[in-house]
Parts: sequence; C-alpha cells; structure tokens
Amino acid sequence: MPPRRYSDPVHGIITLERSSAADALLMALIDTPEVQRLRRIRQLGLACVAFQGAEHSRFAHSLGVMHTITLALEALQRSGVGLDAETCLVARVAALLHDLGHGPFSHVMEKVLHQHHEDWTIRILRAPETNIHALLNGYDPALPETIATLLAGTFQPRFISQLVSSQLDCDRFDYLLRDSLMTGVSYGRYDLPWILNALAVDSSDRLIVRARGVLAVEEYLFARYHMFRRVYFHHALRAAENMLVAMFRRAVALAAQGGLVFRLPESAMDKLLTAHPLTPLEYLSLDDADMLFHIKRWQHEPDPTLSDLAQCFLHRRLFKSLDVSELSDEQLDDLRQTLAASLTAQGLDPESYLLEDNAQDIPYFGPYTPDAPNRCIIVEDRQTQPCLREISEVSTAVAGLRPYRLRRLCFPQAVRSVADDFICRILPV
Repeated sequence: MPPRRYSDPVHGIITLERSSAADALLMALIDTPEVQRLRRIRQLGLACVAFQGAEHSRFAHSLGVMHTITLALEALQRSGVGLDAETCLVARVAALLHDLGHGPFSHVMEKVLHQHHEDWTIRILRAPETNIHALLNGYDPALPETIATLLAGTFQPRFISQLVSSQLDCDRFDYLLRDSLMTGVSYGRYDLPWILNALAVDSSDRLIVRARGVLAVEEYLFARYHMFRRVYFHHALRAAENMLVAMFRRAVALAAQGGLVFRLPESAMDKLLTAHPLTPLEYLSLDDADMLFHIKRWQHEPDPTLSDLAQCFLHRRLFKSLDVSELSDEQLDDLRQTLAASLTAQGLDPESYLLEDNAQDIPYFGPYTPDAPNRCIIVEDRQTQPCLREISEVSTAVAGLRPYRLRRLCFPQAVRSVADDFICRILPV
C-alpha cells in the first residue's frame, strides 16, 4: 500500500510507511481519539488575539515533533551512534504523544487547575481505559510504562531523554519554527538542519553538539529568547489569558454559591467548576470548543461581572496592560490601591478587573541553576584543544543571556487614564 503523507507547513512532506511495523503503530496512534483531540486545542492558546494567523493546533505540532526526532535519530545514526529499532520507536512514540495532557487553550488551563499537562500525559498513558494505552499495550505490554518513563526524564540511554525533553530538544525545535511561521514573525527562525547535522553522543551517553554547530545553537537559543519576549509574553495575549482565568474563577465562585445559572450537571466542565476530580476520559473530553461554548453561555448570566468578562473576551475588548517593572513594591501597592478605588467607584470588582501579570523566563539554564550539569548544552570546543564544554563557556553570546521578569497590571480601559496619571506623577518624563 502507498505510504501515508502529511503536508506540513514547516517540514514539507511527513511520510509514514505502512509496510513498517513502527510506522504502522504511529499511524494507529495518530488515529486514536486522544491524539485527534489535539486538533481541537490551539498550540498557542489565545495568541490569535494578537497574531491572527496563530490558529495552528497541538496536533500539527505533535506530528512535527515526531518528524523532527526521526530526523535527529537518522542524523545520529549517520554519525556512527548505534541505535536499535526498539529505542527509535520508543523515542518517536514519546515525541508524538508528549502533549496528550494539554487542556483547553493549552497552558492557560494549567493556571486554573494548578496541574501540569506533563502529569496528565503520563496519567493518560497509564490509564487502561484509553485507546492509547490499549494500542501501546497490544504492541508491547511494557510500552506504556516505557513511554511514561521517557517522558518523566528517567529513560536510558540519556541522550534519548534529552531529545524528547531538554534545553536542546525536538519539542523546542518544532514549536519555535512553527509558531514563528504561523504568527507571521521572523523571531523564531534558525538553522535546524545544521543543528541536526552537528548532533553527536559522548562516551557517557550525553547529547552533544559538534564545534561546527555552535553558531546554529546560538541562533536557536536567541530565537527562543525573542519568541518569548515578543510573542509568548505579548501584552495582548497575556491580558486575554488573565481575563480567561479571572472569568473561570468567577464562574467557580458562583457555582460554589449556587449562583451560576448555566450548568451541565455531571459534565467534565461542571466537575471543573465544582472542584471534583476528573478521570482521564473526562479530562480528554475537554477541548477549546467546550470552553468557548461555556463562555458564550456565560455572557448571558445574570451576574454582571461574569457576563461582562465573557462579552469582553468574546468580542476582544481586552484589558489594557501597564508595565510596572520599574516601580518599587511600595509604588506598586499604591497604584493597586488607586486603581482598585477607581474600579470600585465605577461598580467593578477589583478582584476580577485588576489583574496582575507576572511573566518570567530563563533563556538558558546553564549558568543559573544548581542542577545545571544535568541540563546544560554541551558543545565541542576546538579553539585550544578538542574538548567538551558547557556552551556559555564557549559562546560569549550565550553567556550574555540573562533571566528576566516582566511585571504588568491589566485593567479595563475605563481606568486607563487613572493609571497614566499615577505613572506620570511618580515617573516624570
């Protein structure tokens, strides 16, 4: 039979051969309801409020990661790394399934549920009632736990775990290029083929980069840095996320008080609203469409706060964002109190209308974390003598990357002038 082909905007044609047992398993996994559900979850959550092209799905990204790790494994094999078919299959399956646990709007719901999608992914893999578990178990009874071990970062050989999740992994390789393309910006572009061409494995089974690939890795790290600063932390995107979280928390409070009119008893969403634990199948029933359906209903709720938040969210009347990074803690407290008083005077609840946005990122972990030896990127240095070194010791550009934090307040346009007046008084031009 002819191979199955996926036309991908980033990688071109992704091909799976029906005659290959490994590829046949991957195709069967792709066709499961659990993986198909990822078509209904946007890769970038609410980024489309700022970048109208960012409508791509977790499904497309998952296929891209599967394809990228296949290319990486082939590159390693060409460089002389011995890889058996079973190890390659485990890596490719883990790459395909690594995002199974994402909830509606991707990372946004993690703020509401206080749960990590990685934990849900492992739970789904281990749940006998899921199609994913049944397929993996049918292929090899040990496979579900093996994939879970790999995603948890404890799989051996170590370089396979690094290809799936590290500071130089196939997840980041794909999402930077994909998100850059779909948002219409150039920040996330870098030379992936050259990085793959430079990958190798040292005597202790660590993933390393040959000297010829150092500049490409520099480019990749700066691509990630700029994508976070310019896209993932965009003020409109973050305002929309905070509005969604505030709306959901308001709905939860109303449900607890018996004041939420629209309810679907026993549904997965109702269990979320009432803090009841979800089974894996219930969790898998949730996607972006469920959340949007409820938001569309909430705009007709008698509670004015929930109704207004839902309408503002649906019609993109986003809260304004004010960068308060330069304010002292005392000045920030004063600003909060000033805005809260103004909101209260206008009949708006500060708890739902004065939102704090704290965004932070560490562009490269190497020099900054106690466990850096297990997380850093190791490269070949030929300047003096052939040896392996952590990349910031070789690259002054990477050594210059520093952790950063963005602090913002989000609030309705109605109090923007109050905020501006306050800032002008304490930070004169």
